[in-house]
Amino acid sequence: MSQSNQRAYNFNAGPSALPVEVLEKAQQELVNFHGTGMSIMEMSHRSSTFEEVHNEAISRLRKLFDIPDDYEVLFLQGGASLQFTMIPMNFLQLGKKANYVMTGVWSEKAYKEATLFGEPVQTASTKENKYRNIPSLEEIDFGSDDAYVHLTSNNTIYGTQWSEFPDTGEVPLIADMSSDIMSKPIDISRFDLIYAGAQKNLGPSGVTVVIARRDFLAKANKEIPTILKYSTHVESNSLYNTPPTFGIYMLGEVLKWIEKQGGLAAIAKQNEEKAKLIYDVIDNSNGFYTGHASKESRSLMNITFRVADEELEKQFLTEAKDAGFVGLNGHRSVGGCRASTYNSVPLETCKALQDFMIAFQNKHK
Repeated sequence: MSQSNQRAYNFNAGPSALPVEVLEKAQQELVNFHGTGMSIMEMSHRSSTFEEVHNEAISRLRKLFDIPDDYEVLFLQGGASLQFTMIPMNFLQLGKKANYVMTGVWSEKAYKEATLFGEPVQTASTKENKYRNIPSLEEIDFGSDDAYVHLTSNNTIYGTQWSEFPDTGEVPLIADMSSDIMSKPIDISRFDLIYAGAQKNLGPSGVTVVIARRDFLAKANKEIPTILKYSTHVESNSLYNTPPTFGIYMLGEVLKWIEKQGGLAAIAKQNEEKAKLIYDVIDNSNGFYTGHASKESRSLMNITFRVADEELEKQFLTEAKDAGFVGLNGHRSVGGCRASTYNSVPLETCKALQDFMIAFQNKHK
């Protein structure tokens, strides 16, 4: 296809595809936002104009994700990687353990940061199986007095996703949902804190969403640097320092787009349809394509697979690139192929990949 007049088939793992109508609206409003004579990127984050954008994004997020009233919503910076540090710094009290469920690289990184602040333990791990699956709920072990249980809801590198979350009772449950937040409805009340980088399903990179129960936040360590306290950002409505104003504006526009699609139930249905198109090719290929993840743990966001042999795989990726497909290379740590089918990736893009995969197999039987 001609790249000069058509958009790429974008399967990037993040930053990822954004809705075209959101990009076009941002383009229209970029120079003169709502008659102010300024771009949203030029105006003060203390202005009433930006405050309206900011608060509307929070309100829309609450409504779409059905966030209970006793939870705070924060827009922070530093990505999930800073949350790996902030969480144990705030909540891993002396003498307590924090339980980390190990399902991939991002779980490993979160666990490593926690070792700097206290005593984390690996409560369950599928590393020996090359992270092909999510641990069973029975494998997750924790004590009633532990600080928290931490999990990564979707694993971009390995293509696995939790379909059911553990019941941790009185022990706080924390989830890194960076790569599947708002891809389907969930019961927020099951969690004490959820965090996610926006750059997969919610907007451009630069914004980190944190959703946290107020009574959990009240237990945080107070003897830490001001900007690393959740309470600092709660008290200032996420405006303690200059926020990523353009990113928040774009997040709000993506939320409006989700609303137009019919909300999270409709988004979830679309995501299931998109993933099925590609998984069906893998499953019906008689081994020409093989998935990395176990079927019961397959992700609807990141579809990981290999082609029959290494040389064919290289050819597959080269021909795919020439055909306008972007981002199909697997993560450098595992290789292979990966199609990231986040909320904003159109069904037509996934259908185009399905057709390409079938045609490539037929040509190389």
